[in-house]
Amino acid sequence: MNLDAIRECLDGSIPGVMATCAPDGTPNVAYLSQIEYLDGSHLALSFQFFNKTRQNILANPQARLLLIHPQTAAMYRLSLHYLRTETEGPLFERMRAKLAGIASHIGMGGVFRLRGSDVYRVQAIEQVPGRPLPSSPPRRNLLAATRHGSQRLAAAGDLESLLEAMLAALREDFEIRHAMVLLLDGGGRKLFTLASCGYEQSGIGSEILLGEGVIGVAAREGTPIRIAHMTSEYAYGRAIREAVAQGGEAERLETAIPPPGLAESRSQLAVPISAGRRLLGVLYVESPQDLRFGYDDEDALVTLAAQLGLAINQFRDAAESAAEPPPAQERRRRVTGPPVTVRHYAENDSVFFGDDYLIKGVAGAILWTLLREHEAGRSSFANRELRLDPRIRLPDISDNLEARLILLQRRLLEREACVRIEKTGRGRFRLCVARPLQLVDVPAGTRS
Repeated sequence: MNLDAIRECLDGSIPGVMATCAPDGTPNVAYLSQIEYLDGSHLALSFQFFNKTRQNILANPQARLLLIHPQTAAMYRLSLHYLRTETEGPLFERMRAKLAGIASHIGMGGVFRLRGSDVYRVQAIEQVPGRPLPSSPPRRNLLAATRHGSQRLAAAGDLESLLEAMLAALREDFEIRHAMVLLLDGGGRKLFTLASCGYEQSGIGSEILLGEGVIGVAAREGTPIRIAHMTSEYAYGRAIREAVAQGGEAERLETAIPPPGLAESRSQLAVPISAGRRLLGVLYVESPQDLRFGYDDEDALVTLAAQLGLAINQFRDAAESAAEPPPAQERRRRVTGPPVTVRHYAENDSVFFGDDYLIKGVAGAILWTLLREHEAGRSSFANRELRLDPRIRLPDISDNLEARLILLQRRLLEREACVRIEKTGRGRFRLCVARPLQLVDVPAGTRS
C-alpha cells in the first residue's frame, strides 16, 4: 500500500496524530494541523512551533503517524523518516496558503503561522484492525468528466470558443458553479480576468497581482493551491467602485474593476495554466461548501489546465503567423442620436464613456486606437496591423492580442456601451458604433 490509496486521509477533516521519541526514550504525541501529499512515498507535515515534537524529530528522525479516513473511519499507521525542511518555494507556499484557511476556519489566524514544510519518506503503511464503514460512492466520475472536458477543449476553433468550452466543462461535467480564467499580462506582473461563470458580476478585466491571494500565489509559485475551508487571509475583498462624477479629475476616478468572487468562499482551488515552462494564467474555482474539492478534483483540473495552456499557446502562435490581407473597407452606417463623450486618459490609457469607466491599460490603448481610426473613416481592422501599431505599445511580442480583444469585446457588451466589436473572419473584426462619438484625449498630468 502507498499514499495514493489513502489520500483522502490527508485532507485535514480529521487531524492526524504524530508520535515521536526523545533520545532518552521518552515518547511524545501531538495532533497535526496539516499533512500534504507529495507522491506515493513522500508527504510533508507543517512545522509551526518549536515544540517537543520538533526537538524529537531533529534528534531522532523516525516518527509514527496515525490517520483516519473521513468517511469510513478506517485507521492507518504510517512509519516516517524525516528528510528535510523547506522554508520557501512552491511546497512551502502551498502549505502556507492551506494553513491560512485552516486557521481562519477555527479562529486562530493569529496563532497558526507556518515556519516550514517538513518532508518525510513513508517507509511503511499498515491498516489498523477494526470494522470500517462502507465507503460512499463518488459524487461523479472524475475520469469521465476529464475525458469529456478534454473533448470539449479539443473541438474549440479559437480562443473565445476555447474559454467557453472550459467553463462549460466545469459547469456541466464537474458540477462546479463558480469559476474564472485569468491570463498573465505581457509585463508578467499581474493577471487579468478573461472569462468567468456563476457570479452576479463577471469581473471581466479585473486584475490580480502575482502573489496576491490564492490565485496570485499559485501563479507566482507555479503550483496548484487547494483550500478546503473558508479563509480570510487569502480571500479577495469585494471591491466597491465609487464613481466620481463631479470635478472630472482623472486621478479621482476609480478605474478598478471589481473582481468576481463569492462573499463566503469555503473551498478554493487555483491551478496554473502553462505551456511548457511558460506561465499563461490561472484557472480558479471555488464553492460555498467546505471540502468541495479533493485531491482527485485537483488532479483532474490540473490535467485540463495543461490542455488549456497548450491550446491557448497554439491559438496565439497561429494568430501570429497568419498572413492576413488588409481588411476591405466598408461604407460606415450613419448614426444618429445624442453624442456620447469618450475620454481617454493618457496617464494609464483608461477610457470612459461619459462618466462610466470602461477599461484601461493595453485594452484601453487598443480601444482608443480603434475609435480614432473609426473617426477617420475606418470600420474594419485586422489583428496583425494592431500588433504592429506603435500607439498600442504592446508590452511584449508574446502578449496575447486576441485575449485583449476578447476582453474588450466582453467588457463593451457588459457595460452596454454604444460600441461593439464583431468578428468578421480569422484575425479580422469590425467596429460597430451606434451613437455619434465625441473623442477627448486627456494628456498625462492634465486635469480635465
